[in-house]
Amino acid sequence: MVKTKTVYVCSNCGNDSPKWLGKCPVCGEWNTYVEEIISKSSNAKNSSSIFETTKAKPLLLKDVETGEEPRINLHDEELNRVLGGGLVPGSLVLIGGEPGIGKSTLILQTVLGLNEVKTLYISGEESARQLKLRADRINSNSENCFIVCETNLEQIFVHIQNLKPDFVIIDSIQTIFTENVESSPGSVSQVRECSARVLKFAKETNTPVVLIGHINKEGSIAGPKVLEHIVDTVLQFEGDQHYMYRILRSIKNRFGSTAELGIYEMRQNGLREISNPSELLLTQNHEGLSGVSISAAIEGVRPFLIETQALVSTAAYGTPQRSATGFDLRRMNMLLAVLEKRAGFKLIQKDVFLNIAGGLKVNDPAMDLAVISAVLSSSLDISIEKHVCMTGEVGLSGEIRPVNRIEQRILEAEKLGFSKILIPQNNLKGFTSKVNIEIVQVRKVEEAFRQLFG
Repeated sequence: MVKTKTVYVCSNCGNDSPKWLGKCPVCGEWNTYVEEIISKSSNAKNSSSIFETTKAKPLLLKDVETGEEPRINLHDEELNRVLGGGLVPGSLVLIGGEPGIGKSTLILQTVLGLNEVKTLYISGEESARQLKLRADRINSNSENCFIVCETNLEQIFVHIQNLKPDFVIIDSIQTIFTENVESSPGSVSQVRECSARVLKFAKETNTPVVLIGHINKEGSIAGPKVLEHIVDTVLQFEGDQHYMYRILRSIKNRFGSTAELGIYEMRQNGLREISNPSELLLTQNHEGLSGVSISAAIEGVRPFLIETQALVSTAAYGTPQRSATGFDLRRMNMLLAVLEKRAGFKLIQKDVFLNIAGGLKVNDPAMDLAVISAVLSSSLDISIEKHVCMTGEVGLSGEIRPVNRIEQRILEAEKLGFSKILIPQNNLKGFTSKVNIEIVQVRKVEEAFRQLFG
């Protein structure tokens, strides 16, 4: 006989309570408890079952053998880089992102290129006809890609047992449900139970599994936080739907670095890998245009040059406007205060608009020097020479602070044909490479402005 009861589960950490609570006592979040109905079998095993004989035996740590993890080549340089060199057999990978950003397109075009690997694509959101239309648009065909439209986890395992695939994709985990839990698909209990059983399958059969996950309105992956804890790798697919660029970031990776990122360009026939994003993020010719500066930035471990655009105009209304796209607005306000206090440029009655070209969102502090240079260029209506780029963090006292990986930034600028780069003073310690680019070291923002504007 099956007994049913109602519990309240925290959607953030998964803690349950017999009654509704305003604040979760475990994670401290407010208004996260949701009501769920669960079933409990009366013939459940008693507690003595925990003393049954298990297959695993304790080992000394020094006796555990280690070696290089074997990898499955996904024939996608960007995805391979983010995963740490390829997909590890038996790993569980979670990919999250905004609706319509291209998660399913990325995974489908990847598996369609794996002719040597038997793949099972489980779709809980789209029909087989929709998947076929997308595959035809990608212009790729695979003889080893099987698809099934199913949301019942027990039936999914039946299909897996019959087909015995080498690679499994579940799109998406929030649509999958198990009959052992009496709640709707996408609830905390369903996501937690289904992901735990999929993890057990992946580890026992050494089959890699990729889960595609929804995100909530706060931008984090929907469902309990335990979902991100139990998987081996968490990837975030970012980008603006109005721009063609997409960025794949690694938030968690047990088999590689979390500093890597991949960049794609969304096209009609799928996603195209961008091996050198600097060439696409720079306007071919901005000579004579004021308010444009080039910054040598680092995202993850990849250096690339980004075009920073600024527009400064007289405020038409009483309150001046401050707007930033792709850059932290609070940091921009801080840099404008440094310009006014340390450099003596009055911007209090000016509208300031800042844009990072290409729709990218950049958090590198080394963008500071390019931002204030673009703002000043627009304010004075004087253009910056097109062969000059810069990098440096600006402090509150107006000094230009050293940045990390300066050698990579300089070499990237030289590779793209720049003849001059402005860097912070004393930032060349340990730099021994011979380069054909003029390196100018500046200590304060005033020195940088003299080099740029004379």
